[in-house]
Amino acid sequence: MNPDALAEALLAVIAPLAEARRPGASEGLSAADFPLERPKNRDHGDWASNAAMKLAKNLGTNPRELAGEIATQLAATPGVASVEVAGPGFINIRLDAAAAGALAKQIVDAGAAFGTGTARADEVINLEFVSANPTGPIHLGGTRWAAVGDSLARIFVSQGASVTKEYYFNDHGAQIDRFARSLVAAHRGDPTPEDGYGGGYIVDIARRVALAYDGDIDALDPAAQQEAFRELGVNFMFEEIKASLHEFGVDFDVYFHENHLHDSGAVDHAVARLRELGHIFEADGATWLRTTEFGDDKDRVVIKSDGEAAYISGDLAYYLDKRERGFNRCIIMLGADHHGYVRRLMAMTAAFGDEPGVNLQILIGQMVNLVKDGQPVRMSKRAGTVVTLEDLVEIVGVDAARYALVRSSTDSNLDVDLDVLQKRTNDNPVFYVQYAHARTHNVGRNAAASGVDRSEFAPELLVHETESALLGALQEFPRIVAHAAEVREPHRVARYLEELAGLYHRWYDNCRVIPLGDEPVEALHRTRLWLNTATGQVLRNGLGLLGVSAPERM
Repeated sequence: MNPDALAEALLAVIAPLAEARRPGASEGLSAADFPLERPKNRDHGDWASNAAMKLAKNLGTNPRELAGEIATQLAATPGVASVEVAGPGFINIRLDAAAAGALAKQIVDAGAAFGTGTARADEVINLEFVSANPTGPIHLGGTRWAAVGDSLARIFVSQGASVTKEYYFNDHGAQIDRFARSLVAAHRGDPTPEDGYGGGYIVDIARRVALAYDGDIDALDPAAQQEAFRELGVNFMFEEIKASLHEFGVDFDVYFHENHLHDSGAVDHAVARLRELGHIFEADGATWLRTTEFGDDKDRVVIKSDGEAAYISGDLAYYLDKRERGFNRCIIMLGADHHGYVRRLMAMTAAFGDEPGVNLQILIGQMVNLVKDGQPVRMSKRAGTVVTLEDLVEIVGVDAARYALVRSSTDSNLDVDLDVLQKRTNDNPVFYVQYAHARTHNVGRNAAASGVDRSEFAPELLVHETESALLGALQEFPRIVAHAAEVREPHRVARYLEELAGLYHRWYDNCRVIPLGDEPVEALHRTRLWLNTATGQVLRNGLGLLGVSAPERM
């Protein structure tokens, strides 16, 4: 019996009890109104509900008394072993072994589909992340967003959403000009401009531009030469960024060019829309958006008095473009230095008539610090000033890098210990989880060699305490994934996998799948093989959501 089925059984008991106390009280009630929780203390049962406490006041009754009536009737439900009332009205439910153990076969039969759902089928999501300027390799902040963003996209898709992963290609503005000047200086052998970019990659890109240019690049006048380095250099840099992300397991569906917003008339279109809505005004020769009406601390200049578009103009045009492409959820993942943008972007959303936090959501990620030998790692061999995606992958590999960056909440700074991630021990969290998956396959191979197969399934035999704990954790996987999608926190999947791996290792130490010596193969061995296979499937499904491989041998 899974949580959804148990919640429906609970509703079937509660509805008539509520109706008997107050006619009409059961109208509109659904199983979703009575979420079940796993008790922290497993001695309290398999599931717990506070349904009686939620309903008692509305029904004009004592919550513990109501809980007692619910418990009496729920105990008669097939698959429920016992129901007890605790405290002021908590309902603790224990399933019988057969009902709990049946989950193992359900997971194996579902395969890769276990943990998926349809709750977000109406969401068309544009997920914008990384979007690093094409002026250098991706630094650690962008690398963290690459891991988190790609995992979040996978989680959304698993819950039925339609997701487009988008990279905002910033090829417009002063940073690109500084990048071009840096390339020209490197080509000429001059010092890096004071506001320019340094590092070995600048020399590499400058050399590639000179070789690729069709003609004599040194014969160009300074303006034409800088434009040549700008155009070719940005393209080469961006191709390197895309290649690095691909090696990291991250590919985007759309690469959107900022220049397109200014060249296509999208900015004028957005301003015209906002003017129609009554939120644009003119003052001091400039065009303004009245964002203070929507919670911003000041109104924002959209078009400057000299006719140049202000920075926010691109935000307006880009957001409207996304909405007109049919996205009803626009999620932007920004670095820690972008907190100041949130209020104005939410005001912009409201000005367009949309709902801040729904049609537009902004996620802010905190800094990442690398530590090796107890000391911070601060410099890149290639970039010179920052540690890059390539540096991290070179040291620990893609799997360890992705897992380490996604396993903690993005709300907090993250210290990544390179020494730990290079260990093949239980101290290394990705190794710990991957090893659990590999162990399930090793058990399967040894079982096949010993004549243990899945020709028989007797879930009522799965009564060992480690089996109960393992089944309880497996049961939680769909709910963990659904919640991770709801709160936009992929790290919840990673932490769940670590807990599941620990429970599996303890089960492995206590429960044999293969008979000892000359013992015959029995139903218990075959049933445990189902549980072993189910655990491997859930570990594999979870690692897949994080973009991390699930090796069969280690």
